[in-house]
Amino acid sequence: MDRFSEYRIMWILVFFDLPTDTKRERKAAGDFRKQLLKDGFTMFQFSIYVRHCASRENADVHLKRVKAILPQYGQVGMLTITDKQFAGIELYTARKETEPNAPGQQLELF
Repeated sequence: MDRFSEYRIMWILVFFDLPTDTKRERKAAGDFRKQLLKDGFTMFQFSIYVRHCASRENADVHLKRVKAILPQYGQVGMLTITDKQFAGIELYTARKETEPNAPGQQLELF
Protein backbone atom coordinates (compact mmCIF):
# COMPACT_ATOMS: atom_id res chain seq x y z
CA MET A 1 0.00 0.00 0.00
CA ASP A 2 1.32 3.44 -0.92
CA ARG A 3 2.22 5.34 2.27
CA PHE A 4 1.25 8.68 0.75
CA SER A 5 -1.97 7.63 -0.95
CA GLU A 6 -4.68 10.28 -1.03
CA TYR A 7 -6.97 7.57 0.33
CA ARG A 8 -4.71 6.86 3.33
CA ILE A 9 -3.92 10.45 4.35
CA MET A 10 -6.70 11.77 6.59
CA TRP A 11 -8.21 15.06 7.67
CA ILE A 12 -9.99 15.57 10.98
CA LEU A 13 -12.66 18.25 11.19
CA VAL A 14 -13.81 19.32 14.66
CA PHE A 15 -16.88 21.54 14.67
CA PHE A 16 -18.55 22.86 17.76
CA ASP A 17 -21.22 25.08 19.20
CA LEU A 18 -20.30 26.04 22.75
CA PRO A 19 -22.21 28.31 25.11
CA THR A 20 -20.61 31.69 25.82
CA ASP A 21 -23.21 33.40 28.02
CA THR A 22 -21.17 33.52 31.21
CA LYS A 23 -17.52 34.29 31.91
CA ARG A 24 -16.92 30.65 32.89
CA GLU A 25 -18.46 29.39 29.61
CA ARG A 26 -16.37 31.84 27.54
CA LYS A 27 -13.23 30.65 29.31
CA ALA A 28 -14.12 26.99 28.71
CA ALA A 29 -14.74 27.68 25.00
CA GLY A 30 -11.46 29.60 24.73
CA ASP A 31 -9.54 26.86 26.51
CA PHE A 32 -11.01 24.25 24.14
CA ARG A 33 -9.87 26.27 21.10
CA LYS A 34 -6.39 26.75 22.59
CA GLN A 35 -6.06 23.01 23.21
CA LEU A 36 -7.05 22.27 19.61
CA LEU A 37 -4.38 24.68 18.37
CA LYS A 38 -1.83 23.12 20.73
CA ASP A 39 -2.59 19.70 19.19
CA GLY A 40 -1.89 20.97 15.68
CA PHE A 41 -5.37 21.93 14.51
CA THR A 42 -5.87 25.00 12.33
CA MET A 43 -8.91 27.27 12.45
CA PHE A 44 -10.92 26.74 9.26
CA GLN A 45 -13.84 28.87 10.42
CA PHE A 46 -14.53 30.24 13.88
CA SER A 47 -16.17 27.01 15.09
CA ILE A 48 -14.46 24.56 12.72
CA TYR A 49 -10.90 23.37 13.16
CA VAL A 50 -9.03 20.96 10.86
CA ARG A 51 -5.95 18.81 11.17
CA HIS A 52 -3.98 16.91 8.55
CA CYS A 53 -2.93 13.38 9.59
CA ALA A 54 -0.56 11.01 7.82
CA SER A 55 -2.70 7.93 8.45
CA ARG A 56 -5.89 6.61 10.02
CA GLU A 57 -3.88 5.47 13.03
CA ASN A 58 -2.49 8.98 13.50
CA ALA A 59 -5.99 10.43 13.15
CA ASP A 60 -7.24 8.08 15.86
CA VAL A 61 -4.59 9.44 18.26
CA HIS A 62 -5.79 13.01 17.70
CA LEU A 63 -9.47 12.06 17.95
CA LYS A 64 -8.71 10.51 21.33
CA ARG A 65 -6.98 13.73 22.43
CA VAL A 66 -10.00 15.82 21.42
CA LYS A 67 -12.32 13.49 23.31
CA ALA A 68 -10.14 13.98 26.41
CA ILE A 69 -10.60 17.79 26.31
CA LEU A 70 -14.32 17.99 25.51
CA PRO A 71 -15.97 20.87 27.36
CA GLN A 72 -18.69 20.11 29.90
CA TYR A 73 -21.40 21.95 27.94
CA GLY A 74 -22.15 22.48 24.27
CA GLN A 75 -22.02 20.33 21.17
CA VAL A 76 -18.86 19.03 19.50
CA GLY A 77 -18.73 16.99 16.29
CA MET A 78 -15.73 15.21 14.80
CA LEU A 79 -15.47 14.02 11.22
CA THR A 80 -12.58 12.13 9.63
CA ILE A 81 -12.28 12.16 5.84
CA THR A 82 -9.62 11.14 3.35
CA ASP A 83 -7.35 13.60 1.60
CA LYS A 84 -9.13 12.72 -1.65
CA GLN A 85 -12.49 13.70 -0.15
CA PHE A 86 -11.07 16.92 1.31
CA ALA A 87 -9.65 17.84 -2.11
CA GLY A 88 -13.23 18.09 -3.40
CA ILE A 89 -14.02 21.07 -1.17
CA GLU A 90 -15.30 24.23 -2.80
CA LEU A 91 -14.58 27.47 -0.92
CA TYR A 92 -16.07 30.88 -1.63
CA THR A 93 -15.18 34.29 -0.25
CA ALA A 94 -17.56 37.11 -1.12
CA ARG A 95 -19.04 34.89 -3.87
CA LYS A 96 -15.63 34.34 -5.44
CA GLU A 97 -14.19 30.85 -5.45
CA THR A 98 -10.89 30.58 -3.60
CA GLU A 99 -8.27 27.85 -3.37
CA PRO A 100 -7.98 26.06 0.00
CA ASN A 101 -4.74 26.61 1.88
CA ALA A 102 -2.26 23.82 1.29
CA PRO A 103 -1.24 21.97 4.43
CA GLY A 104 2.20 22.74 5.85
CA GLN A 105 5.11 20.52 5.00
CA GLN A 106 4.99 17.30 6.98
CA LEU A 107 8.35 16.18 8.34
CA GLU A 108 8.61 12.44 8.83
CA LEU A 109 11.60 11.23 10.85
CA PHE A 110 10.96 7.51 10.80
